[in-house]
Amino acid sequence: MPPKRLSAPEYATGILAGSRTVLGRAITLVESTLPADQALAQEVLQAVLPQTGRSLRVGITGVPGVGKSTFIEALGRYLVETKGLKLAVLAVDPSSQRGGGSILGDKTRMPWLAAEPAAFIRPSPSAGSLGGVARATREALLLCEAAGHDVIFVETVGVGQSETTVHGMVDFFLLLMLAGAGDELQGLKRGIMEMADALCITKADHGNELAARRARLDYQNALHLFPPAPSGQVQPVLLTSAVSGLGIAELWTVVETYAEATRQNGYFEQRRQEQQLQWLHQSIAQALESRFYADAAVRERLPAVRAAVAAGQITPMAAAAELLGTKA
Repeated sequence: MPPKRLSAPEYATGILAGSRTVLGRAITLVESTLPADQALAQEVLQAVLPQTGRSLRVGITGVPGVGKSTFIEALGRYLVETKGLKLAVLAVDPSSQRGGGSILGDKTRMPWLAAEPAAFIRPSPSAGSLGGVARATREALLLCEAAGHDVIFVETVGVGQSETTVHGMVDFFLLLMLAGAGDELQGLKRGIMEMADALCITKADHGNELAARRARLDYQNALHLFPPAPSGQVQPVLLTSAVSGLGIAELWTVVETYAEATRQNGYFEQRRQEQQLQWLHQSIAQALESRFYADAAVRERLPAVRAAVAAGQITPMAAAAELLGTKA
């Protein structure tokens, strides 16, 4: 028998009390695309909104093979065991819409955090557009904050646009890099490096120390060529090892120092406000797009217009104008 459907006050009460079960159900609710679930989810979010915004939001991304899950396990364990913090780990996975995969495997790659009561790991939705996944992750982030999590990691699982998406929902953006990853990644690195608040060279152990130190120097030199960060803070490059624990405590000191400095210079609050407005504009765009495709007249006319565009009989711009009911 399925569990009883909770009311918005029941969800809010459970979340604010720190119930992992209710928190999990609430995140499932915000991930749902059913109109009734979405309406209830917004009620729940509005009810807990006064208790949000108090967590430190950290985005974590990296090239394939960099060891994000192992790194998150090591850093998360340090925060829980040494710092006494409550941690949530969320993910943005735009690639899941293709193969139907999920990052449930992260729970097996983070065995300590998965079994730790002070940690909460949640994979992203297993299907849907990046916009939908991002919306669900943002709302899950707010629910985790209301449930009392001190730190929230938002991990990118796919590559590409997801880095920009995650950067738009966190306070500190961390880029994990490998030593000697190869020149083929340079195009990807440049754009992400400019967004990063800090870089970490991972796996700086087991005979890889020299290559890691060389990579650190290369990245430090590269960062000097970039424009100053809008935060006013220098982008440090650190060496870390999830196996030995090298650099883990130092990294968290960097995050805390950054947060304190940007709170003092006003950038922290400015960035949060800009993100809120960005979420507003994206929500409007997504809602308008959904209403457009749900319109009966559009659904009737769309196949013929798509065929005409594919055949080169009409330009995409003119076709869009026709569907929107405007003149090209």
